[in-house]
Amino acid sequence: MGRIFEKRKYKMFARWAKMSKAFTKLGREIALAVKGSGPDPAGNPRLRLVIQNAKSVNMPKDRIDAAIKRASSKEEGDFQELTYEGYGPHGVPLFIETATDNPTRTVANLRTILSRNGGSLGAEGSVGFMFERKGIFKISPEGRNVEELELELIDHGADDFVVDDEGEVFVYTAFSDYGAMQKALEEKKIPVLNAALQRLPTTATELSEEAELEVMTLIDKLEEDDDVQAVYHNMK
Repeated sequence: MGRIFEKRKYKMFARWAKMSKAFTKLGREIALAVKGSGPDPAGNPRLRLVIQNAKSVNMPKDRIDAAIKRASSKEEGDFQELTYEGYGPHGVPLFIETATDNPTRTVANLRTILSRNGGSLGAEGSVGFMFERKGIFKISPEGRNVEELELELIDHGADDFVVDDEGEVFVYTAFSDYGAMQKALEEKKIPVLNAALQRLPTTATELSEEAELEVMTLIDKLEEDDDVQAVYHNMK
């Protein structure tokens, strides 16, 4: 019984740690959104999406409101969005997005994590060309005809429309069409469950399970850093 309790406790703490990390990232996204276009969601499309994403992972409303208030005051650091490029074990390209109020700290931390886990920091442009920036919207079709909806959204910049095995709908856009798609979905009153700008690899690298584990161990270490918002790779 003792071992079962300890195992459950470990899983519970792991879940809390993961949730706490997600809330920290969302807090920084809120800070960046407020810095860009102010604290009023009605006039700030980016903030509206971040709030929706926060709700989708059950971030409490009081924490969302506190993050907006903090970002509007002088309490919050002056966060910047900075990207870094590098390589993991076996030459796997990595593209790292950060939100930081101290770039010197961030680059030092990244360099240390990479070097200790078989990776290295690269020069700007060294791997960026291997990734294509795309907007991805997870939406609720709300009883609409999915085929008709797809045709409607193509007119607003959808370049891919995917319905997964569970019936969830994902709309992909070019980076330049991200804002137009958000506006179209809002005007059509189509609920956006989650939305993000992501970097999708243009080619894929296939590794053995052992090699893949080495790369994923490094990525996990990078994602544990508070300044890191996302890490992209091109493994299959």
